[in-house]
Amino acid sequence: MAAGEELAAEQDYTERLARARTGLKLLLVPVGLLFVVLTFVFMARRGLIELGESEPRPVHGWGSIRLPNALLAFNTLVLLISSLSMEALRRASRRAAALAQVKTIPGVWVGEEKIRPWLAATVALGLVFLSGQWQAWRILAQRGFYISTNPSSSFTYLLTAAHAVHLAGGVVGLLWVALPLWRNRRPEQRSIRIEMLAWYWHFMALLWVYVLGLLEWGA
Repeated sequence: MAAGEELAAEQDYTERLARARTGLKLLLVPVGLLFVVLTFVFMARRGLIELGESEPRPVHGWGSIRLPNALLAFNTLVLLISSLSMEALRRASRRAAALAQVKTIPGVWVGEEKIRPWLAATVALGLVFLSGQWQAWRILAQRGFYISTNPSSSFTYLLTAAHAVHLAGGVVGLLWVALPLWRNRRPEQRSIRIEMLAWYWHFMALLWVYVLGLLEWGA
């Protein structure tokens, strides 16, 4: 490949990556705002007071909920490990994109990046986390805590379900990446998709830690 073509390809990759990062920011802002709003509503409802005859007092009915802490801790560990595997996937993908042009030089061999195992591991761990969340909801139901039991249980289901839906979107995105990967599409195309999904996945991991901390404090 001529030097001019290599430079043009590099510029195109940089521009596409910049556009993808902008799109990711536009996606993460409303997701973050959603959980900020839910947090404010959660704290406002938990601390709601009513005026009594003598002095203000907390409104009855917030209730409490017995969280399956051991299972939630396991789910958290699984998600954090998946974030590490996603980071390994992101770095392997970037190296593959960087070395794609070198491989076109006759007589040069630079090896193959192990992308597929990291991709499969991240998808599997994401599914384990979602399965664990489903099991946590079943345990809550077995303990007599349903969506309508009290405000505390309502917010527990709402916050965990909202996070699970967004993480499931990340799993779907990884499966979407897998299609061009197994069809041997250009490494540059894969790298951009994986880069965006990696930062989205890390955001979901941090968001879950925040949600769990909020529930442990307030539920």
